[in-house]
Amino acid sequence: QVQLQESGPGLVKSSQTLSLTCTVSGASITTSYTAWSWIRQPPGKGLEWMGIIAFPYDATYYNPSLKSRASISRDTSKNQFSLKLTSVTPEDTAVYYCALYSYYDGRIYYGLEYWGKGTLVTVSS
Repeated sequence: QVQLQESGPGLVKSSQTLSLTCTVSGASITTSYTAWSWIRQPPGKGLEWMGIIAFPYDATYYNPSLKSRASISRDTSKNQFSLKLTSVTPEDTAVYYCALYSYYDGRIYYGLEYWGKGTLVTVSS
């Protein structure tokens, strides 16, 4: 069973960089034909997909609205992937989730089956 856990500071100052880490257990993040994602939900709003890192390609792709500020990286030795969001404002306050975006079971792709429980990050003005 794949499990994901977000971690990082719950409070960030405006103009600084938001940094979060997702620790994965039950599967290697580098497994071929998997993609790992960051998704967020601002208060009172819907889910917003932020980006993914995909394997074996080791490639990233971002929501165009966040591409200039977001960066996803991985630390394979710790089976973790991370999010950095620069120049944050209070509009970036949200519950941030990491999730297994997709995986291939040898027949078909599955999507968004496994999520972390989320972590609230508040950006102060």
